[in-house]
Amino acid sequence: MKIEILCTGDEILTGKTTNTNYSFIAQKLTENCLDVVHGTSVGDDRNSLKQAFLQAAKRADAVIVNGGLGPTVDDLSQKIAADTAGVELECYEEWLDSLKSYYQSRGRKMPENNTKQAMLPAGSELLDNPIGTACGFALDIAGARFFFTPGVPREMMRMVTEQVLPRLLSMSGTRNVSRLKRFHTFGIGESRADQLLADLIPTENEESIKLGFQTHYPQLETKLAVQAENDAQINDLLEPIVAQLRSKLGNAILCEDDQTLESVILDRLALNGDSLSCMEMATAGAVANRLMKAIKDDALLHQCIVSPTIDRLCTAVNLTTDATPRSAELAAVLAETQSKSTGSTHSLVVLTDEVKGKTSSELVVSIGIYGPQGSSQRTAILPGNTGWTRLGATELALDCLRRYVSGLPVDEKIDFEKAQTT
Repeated sequence: MKIEILCTGDEILTGKTTNTNYSFIAQKLTENCLDVVHGTSVGDDRNSLKQAFLQAAKRADAVIVNGGLGPTVDDLSQKIAADTAGVELECYEEWLDSLKSYYQSRGRKMPENNTKQAMLPAGSELLDNPIGTACGFALDIAGARFFFTPGVPREMMRMVTEQVLPRLLSMSGTRNVSRLKRFHTFGIGESRADQLLADLIPTENEESIKLGFQTHYPQLETKLAVQAENDAQINDLLEPIVAQLRSKLGNAILCEDDQTLESVILDRLALNGDSLSCMEMATAGAVANRLMKAIKDDALLHQCIVSPTIDRLCTAVNLTTDATPRSAELAAVLAETQSKSTGSTHSLVVLTDEVKGKTSSELVVSIGIYGPQGSSQRTAILPGNTGWTRLGATELALDCLRRYVSGLPVDEKIDFEKAQTT
C-alpha cells in the first residue's frame, strides 16, 4: 500500500514553521512497516489544495493530510475536501456537542466561528480528538482514502497514533506484529556506528529486521524495526541481535527505548538512596535544566549553581584555591567541596574555556565528579561553534555522571573530541 503525507499551510510552505509534523508521521508509519512514497507541502490556496488532493489520489492508496482544520478563514481542508470529493459540507452534531462541552468545561462560551470545525464533508468518518477542538475525518477522494488531521503537534500525534495508524494497518492487510527497539548513544558518530554494526543482521533475517540510524546531535539513535507473525517470534529474532548490538556499541549506549539519559542517572541515584548537586558555567544551566525536567523526587537534587565565572562558583561554596583556572583538577575540588557543604552524596561540576581561532573555535571542557567512590575528572576539547560545543559539553557532563554512578570508566574518548597534544 502506497501512502502520501500532505502538509498544508503557508507557514509550512514558506519555511516560517519547521515541519516537525511530517517527521513524526513519516517515522510512525515507517516504524510500522508502512511505505511512505510521497511527501508534499502546499499553501493555504484553494486551487493549489484541490490539485494537491487530486495528484495525491493518483499516486497513493492512502493520504494523510495535516493542517487546515481550525476555525479561521484560512483553514480550508474541510471545504476543499468536500469540493474535490463532490459532496456538501454538513454539520456533525456529535462533534458540535463535543465542542460546546469543551468550552463549558472551561467556563467559556464557544465562539461562533468554532461551529466551522463541526462542518465536515458528507459521508466522512469522524476521527476523535480528545484534547482539542479540531476533529479529524476520513474520506474517499478519487479512489484514495484521505485522513485529515489537525496541525497542532500534540493533537496530531495522538490522532495519528490512536485513530489513523490502526486504520492504515487494517487497510494494508498486514497481520504481522511490529516492534521498534531503540538505542540512544553518545560519543559514536553515525559512520562508525554503521561500520560497527555492518554485519549485525543475518542475511536470512533481512526481510524481518531493518537497521536504521537517526542523528540528533549530540545523540545518535540506532533503531531495529522488526516485523513477525507474533510477539514470540519478534522476541526470538531480537534477542541475539540486541545482545550483539549492546556488545558492539558498549558503554556508548546511554539508554534504550523511551528512557532518557537524565532519567537513567536519577533512577540510579534514587535506587541507592543518593542525592546530587551540580555547578556549571558556559552551558547556560542546561545540565540543571535537563535534570530538573526529569526529576520525580525533589529530594534527589540538593543544589544547582550556574555562573559564567569561576570566581563566583568558588565563592558560592566558600572555596579558596590556587588550582589552575578551569582545570579538571579544580572541577574535582569544587565537586567535593559542594558535596560536603550541601550534604549531597554526589556532585557534578562542569567548567569550560572557549578558545577562538581565526577560522574556528573550540571549547575546553573540564568535568569533576565527587561521590562515594571518591573524585573523578575528565577533560575534553570540543571543536565547533558555540551552540554546537555547548550541546556537546552538556551531554558529555551528564554522560560522565551516568558512567560514574553506573561504575563505568569516565575517561573513555568520544568521536567528537579533539586529540590533545602534550
